[in-house]
Amino acid sequence: MSMDQETLAVSRKLFRIDKPIAITMWDFSWIERRWPGAGYEDWDEALAQLCQRGYDAVRIDAYPHLMAVDPNREWLLKPVWSTHAWGSPSMNRIILHDDFREFLAACRRHGVRVGLSTWFREDEDNLRMNISTPEQHAAIWVKTLDYIQEWGELDNVLFVDMGNEFPQKIWAPFFAALHENATKEQKVSQDWMERSVKTLKQSYPDIPVTFSFVGPYDSLEDMSYLDFFEPHIWMADSSGFYKSIGYNYDLFNDESYVRLQLDGERLYRENKQHYDECLVKAIRSAADWSRRTGKPLITTECWSVVDYKDWPLLNWDWILELNELGVRTVGDTGRWAGIATSNFCGPQFSGMWREVAWHCRMTELIHTQK
Repeated sequence: MSMDQETLAVSRKLFRIDKPIAITMWDFSWIERRWPGAGYEDWDEALAQLCQRGYDAVRIDAYPHLMAVDPNREWLLKPVWSTHAWGSPSMNRIILHDDFREFLAACRRHGVRVGLSTWFREDEDNLRMNISTPEQHAAIWVKTLDYIQEWGELDNVLFVDMGNEFPQKIWAPFFAALHENATKEQKVSQDWMERSVKTLKQSYPDIPVTFSFVGPYDSLEDMSYLDFFEPHIWMADSSGFYKSIGYNYDLFNDESYVRLQLDGERLYRENKQHYDECLVKAIRSAADWSRRTGKPLITTECWSVVDYKDWPLLNWDWILELNELGVRTVGDTGRWAGIATSNFCGPQFSGMWREVAWHCRMTELIHTQK
């Protein structure tokens, strides 16, 4: 896959790359899933397996709101859900300073670049709610990058995503408390993002900075303060698929997964052309947004369904098919500098992780197909 001339020129400057990179999301799992069998107990092993599959980069949670308070404190974290395989399904404890430093060093050893993001995980004191201005939002990131610079790892940072899927309440509750029901398109959200980015850039002007989003994207225009866009795109989020099967994004019960078990693959197979076309349309919409603004794209959460896991009656075949369609369609646009194969590309998703040949085929496509 190749970038068009505009995307290539911008990406060379921003990311120091000459071809699209294969990237995956390890979110907060990289540090929260370290109990026996959780997938990330041995970072060198997990990263070696990632490289074996052809990937170049990971996007992880940097916990900036906790790093800025005390990176050496033992933080007690509350679960954001119990149903999914990202992060911890129950209470957990982490100490960031040494583990974060060690993980970044391990990525460097394996030649893996690191995109930094945050899901603003909730600690027992809910300190994320202390963020009340864009300047405070930027300050926690500046403090986090100061540590990374001190450790000598800043040159391996691919980008900073200042807030996952901003301004969704689940990930930015401090913003929602101030601006209830605000969407990414509204002026109050745009002003917050622009002020926080510009404040961060005063300290770190050379780090590519963005906010990640979920669709739609057709009403987003002038966001020149972002260096690139990170759209999260799924068939299930772009087609009414979830509504048709009664999937409600349940966090602490299995009802939505039962709907997926009983009806998900069946509905997709019965209406495959329709759902494939919805995915392609959503990808092309994001590409059009990129062309209108001249901004390259990186996507780390994508293509099939939003939520999935190893479970009875949940087959991976249709998920792999949809993800391949997404990878191929994205490559054809020439607008993506970084491409994921799904948001299930981690060792805790055994049914997908074991498909080594599939991963190698997808990353080869990302790197080389014209």
